[in-house]
Amino acid sequence: MISRILSTPIPMPAGTLPAGTPRRIHADALASMLPGPGRDRLANGEVLTITTGQQPGLFTGPLYTVYKALSAIALADRIERERGVPVVPVFWVAGDDHDFAEANHAWVLGRDGEPVKITLRERAHDAPQLPLFRESLGSDIGAALDALDAALPDSECKPDVRQWLAACYRPEMNLADAGAEALNRLLGARGKGLAVFRAHDRAAKRAAAPWLLLALDETLADGLSPVLVEGRLGRDRLRKDGGGFVTRRSGERFTRGQLEKIAAETPERLSPNVLLRPVIEAALFPTLAYLGGPGEMGYLPESAPLFSRLGVAPQAHVPRWSGVIIEARIDKVLSKHGLTPAEFNEQPGALESRLAKADLPPDLAASLDELRADVESRFARISGEVQLLDPTLERTVEAARNAALAGTNEIEKKLVASLKRTQGTVVSQLSRARAALAPLGKPQERVLTIASFLARYSGSLLDEIDREVARWAAAS
Repeated sequence: MISRILSTPIPMPAGTLPAGTPRRIHADALASMLPGPGRDRLANGEVLTITTGQQPGLFTGPLYTVYKALSAIALADRIERERGVPVVPVFWVAGDDHDFAEANHAWVLGRDGEPVKITLRERAHDAPQLPLFRESLGSDIGAALDALDAALPDSECKPDVRQWLAACYRPEMNLADAGAEALNRLLGARGKGLAVFRAHDRAAKRAAAPWLLLALDETLADGLSPVLVEGRLGRDRLRKDGGGFVTRRSGERFTRGQLEKIAAETPERLSPNVLLRPVIEAALFPTLAYLGGPGEMGYLPESAPLFSRLGVAPQAHVPRWSGVIIEARIDKVLSKHGLTPAEFNEQPGALESRLAKADLPPDLAASLDELRADVESRFARISGEVQLLDPTLERTVEAARNAALAGTNEIEKKLVASLKRTQGTVVSQLSRARAALAPLGKPQERVLTIASFLARYSGSLLDEIDREVARWAAAS
């Protein structure tokens, strides 16, 4: 059972939401939405939106993808109640992203409670950097689903998770559309409906094309355009060169006329970089706020000049909800040792050593502290005398002091190691807790996928997270 959901607020300020003007959504943008109540509400008339987004990943990627969507649903619901106008949450599936190494895998907690990596396949280092919507799942997805099945513990919920993912991640699907479909099936009907937007879809690109062409004339601090084109080596940044443009990696040349033709005939070949993307989003949707994580909140303000020069009103930036799922078995370990989840963010082994050190016999611990203090005191006196007699020997004294302290620390280190060996059960408990709370030494939400927990606790887990997210939205 789940013991509790712990909110871990992102310590970054939220922007002030603008008044906003409700408007109808562009027909091409609507055509790129997956079917569901969210899309229906967007098509029903003038609306406002709350947006968030993420590149797609295998089996929906890390937990924070789901947290972003739930945050948008909750905040949209709150603002709609306050303002009395339709406010629709929109999830921007960034399927034109090309970071395959980040999207090709998912992490779950295995049967033994340790993290297990499920990988679709690797991309050769020198392969074209294709956008994710060009990456067909193919026959590899069958092996990935089987690996997921083998990793997860058996439960009543597990077959439902397998059925959900297998229905979305099919051989004929690409990674982007599969991720969008999985998110839509999981959360599309939640609240009043989440609108899942396939930003890589041809219709979406047609809607974005005028803004992408306008942005060609912009040059960022790195000397490149905020627009990318899909060329011989995959997605590639453009750079103005004379009267035309050249790609950064492949060196392909394009005239403005050629890029305008691409925008008209194969608009999916053009895409915005991370600074232009929020501008395109605000141009397509009447967005009050974009909900992002710490990284996004850090760089989104850099988009301000593009908003100004392209004449698009910016949305506010609001930190999404962040949290930790604490299973009952893990909560018992925390309670037993008086620990908090944050303490597992230390380097592996540091917490175990600290607890073992606390178990040193008091007299022995006091003697070690006294020895260190005595070494410091005596060498301080020696150093003072040496400076008067022969300052050139000061380094020799310092080296001797450090060696004496190192010897004391080595004694303590070996005593702690001995205690850790005799406290094998405690070390094992802490190891399992770390695997669940800070797998790979990172926050849980940045590693583990939602499937890892749905297979253990069913969809009721989402209801529990929802309650915490609703409290966050009420205070945002």
